[in-house]
Amino acid sequence: MANRTASRPANGQNKICQFKLVLLGESAVGKSSLVLRFVKGQFHEFQESTIGAAFLTQTVCLDDTTVKFEIWDTAGQERYHSLAPMYYRGAQAAIVVYDITNQDTFSRAKTWVKELQRQASPNIVIALAGNKCDLSNKRMVECEEAQAYAEENSLLFMETSAKTAMNVNDIFLAIGSSLKNSINTTNNKIYVSEKIAEK
Repeated sequence: MANRTASRPANGQNKICQFKLVLLGESAVGKSSLVLRFVKGQFHEFQESTIGAAFLTQTVCLDDTTVKFEIWDTAGQERYHSLAPMYYRGAQAAIVVYDITNQDTFSRAKTWVKELQRQASPNIVIALAGNKCDLSNKRMVECEEAQAYAEENSLLFMETSAKTAMNVNDIFLAIGSSLKNSINTTNNKIYVSEKIAEK
């Protein structure tokens, strides 16, 4: 279970970062189940479809940084697709979810990735989650295929199971680490340029 509260280091130098994260993907791939598992450590066998979008928050501790995720869990039904830009606009991260037992949801995930690459923030961190890996006996999407696609498109990738909790916390933590590192890199560049300016 992810930490709800992050303890401050002894030197008190704990940075706090807040990131907007959106989940995208077809209906019934398990987006809400992933969020519920990450935020509350729960799994419901019969999860009702999200209407519009649901909003949840979760805080995790990564080394000297407290990361607060503002999570928008969007509805997967086609009639809500036009609302998606409202949620991913300004997001620092996105998890595009597909169901490993359904090839169509993987194809649709690729469409979401293209849309994010075209319309979302240029530096957005995109993760691809192959959910329902507890149903590997019904697998229709090979892990290697998804991994290769993720590498071609510079995506984080993990197969997950909201039911067993496999890799659920890990994918959110990987996103948090990536975002934290990008902020540190940006801050260092600003710091270096200020030093040069002083000379």
